[in-house]
Amino acid sequence: MAIKYEDLPPQVQNQIKQMQQLQQQYEIIAQQRLQIEARLKETETAIEELSKLSGEEAVYKAIGNLIVKANKDKLLKELQEDKESLEIRKKSLESQESRLKEKIEELQNRIQEAIQSKG
Repeated sequence: MAIKYEDLPPQVQNQIKQMQQLQQQYEIIAQQRLQIEARLKETETAIEELSKLSGEEAVYKAIGNLIVKANKDKLLKELQEDKESLEIRKKSLESQESRLKEKIEELQNRIQEAIQSKG
């Protein structure tokens, strides 16, 4: 027999709401991590391609809607710095994701136990 949400004790209802909020946060952070990973891949590809060029070729950089001529060495340095900060951000998001996943699993277990003891 299924247990109705309304029949659950207020404490369990609050835990369910809390778990839903944590799941939403988890989804947002997972999406942010995916975006950072995509930017990181683009940055790594740009570094790789830029490194293949000799010092002779002209290099351009997009700044908003403009494309301007850039110094290859300065651009490589900027891209390396961007890559480092993206890697740090990615690790931070992975850590947040991991903590949220643990909290969600813990809440799921507590809710499950409460429901089983009621039924």
